[in-house]
Amino acid sequence: MKLRIGILRAMLLTMAMLSVAFSKGQNQKLSPDSLEISLLTCAPRQQIYSLYGHTAIRLRDVRTGLDAAVNYGIFSFNKPFFITRFILGITDYEVGIIPFKYFYEEYKCSGTRVTQQVLNLTSEEKMLIFDAIQINVLPDNKYYRYNFFYDNCTTRARDIIVDNINGGVTYKPRDGGTFREIVHQKNENHPWARFGNDMLLGIGSDMPTTQEQRQFLPDNLMCDFATATRNDDNQPLVEKTSVIIEGRPIAAEKGFPITPRQCALFLLAITITITIIEIVRKNRAIYFDVFLMIFVSLLGIILFLMIFSQHPTVKVNLQILLLNPMPIFLIRRLIKKHKKGIKDRLHILWTVLICLFFIGGFFQSYADGMYVLALSLLIRNVKGILSHCNTIPAKHSKGIA
Repeated sequence: MKLRIGILRAMLLTMAMLSVAFSKGQNQKLSPDSLEISLLTCAPRQQIYSLYGHTAIRLRDVRTGLDAAVNYGIFSFNKPFFITRFILGITDYEVGIIPFKYFYEEYKCSGTRVTQQVLNLTSEEKMLIFDAIQINVLPDNKYYRYNFFYDNCTTRARDIIVDNINGGVTYKPRDGGTFREIVHQKNENHPWARFGNDMLLGIGSDMPTTQEQRQFLPDNLMCDFATATRNDDNQPLVEKTSVIIEGRPIAAEKGFPITPRQCALFLLAITITITIIEIVRKNRAIYFDVFLMIFVSLLGIILFLMIFSQHPTVKVNLQILLLNPMPIFLIRRLIKKHKKGIKDRLHILWTVLICLFFIGGFFQSYADGMYVLALSLLIRNVKGILSHCNTIPAKHSKGIA
C-alpha cells in the first residue's frame, strides 16, 4: 500500500515536472538537443492482461534531469463491472506519467525484457511530441475509450510519435495475417485464454489486416520501427536500439490440466455412450439434455450480448449459430413432455442452426473444440427428434405422412 502511495505521489510530481520543464522550454531552458525520445517495448508476461506485451514512451533530458515514462495503458480492476465493461468495449483507459526509475524497477522485479529504441527526430519534432503529450495528460484529455485492436497503449504511442514527424514514415513490408492469427502467436501456450478469445472474436478478426493494423501488438510495432525510414530524408527512424532490461525466462504456469478440445472430446464420448444406452433401453436421458441446454444457453447469452459490444471484431460471430439462448426455451417443454408441435419445431430449428454452424466454418475460424461440441449437440438433437417421432400414436402418424 505504501509503495502504491509512493508511486502515486511520484506520478503527480513528475507530471508537475513535465509541465514546468515544458514551460521552461519556451524560454529555451529545455533544449531539444538534449531531449531524447524513445519507444519502450516490454515483452509479454504471464498475467492474462500482459500476454501481449506493453509499449511506453520515454522522455529523457540530461540537462534538466527529466526522465519519465509515458504510459497509455493505465486501468484499474477495482472499477465496478470492469470485466463486463471490457468485454462490451466500454472500458476507459488513461495516460499517466511516472519517473522512469519506477517504471524500470517494476519491470526489473518482474524479470521482463524491455527494449529501448531511441528515435531519430528533429528538434522541432521532439517539441511537437512533448507538447502533444502535455495536452494528452490534461484531466479532460487523459481518458480514452480502449479498444484492443484499434486503440490501445501501443497504437496511442505510435500515433503521437508518427503524427508529429515531418512527412511521416515508411515501413518495410512484412508478412501479414489476420487479427486472430496474430493473437494466436501470443497465447498458444495458454489454451483456455486462447479459447476465450476465439469464442468472443467474430468473423471480423479473420479478415486480412494492413501493416498499420498489425501494429496493435507491441512486438510488431517495435519490428516495424526498427526498419522504418523517415519520408523527408529517407533516414532510419530508429537511431539506436538497446535492451535496457534483459529479463528472465518465463516459467510456464500450471493452468487447468485439460484443454478445451479434450473437454469437448470427453463430452462427446459421454454423449455417444448415453445415446447408445438410450437406444438399447428405449428411453431418454432427459436431464442430460437439460444440462446441455443450460450450458449452451449460458454461453449463448454471452455471445448475444457481444452483438451490442463496441468492439467491431466481435459483433458478427457465426458461433452464435451454435451457442445461443434459444435452448433455454426448450427445457420446460422437454421436462413436461409437451405436445409435438411446438417442441419439434424448436428442435428442428436448433438442428438447422447447428448445421449452418458447420457451414460457417468455411468463413470464420472457431474456438478449439467447438466442432466437437457441435457434433455432441447434433447427436442429441437428432436422437431427440427421432425418439419423439417414434412415440407418435399411429392415428397421428398417418396424418403426418
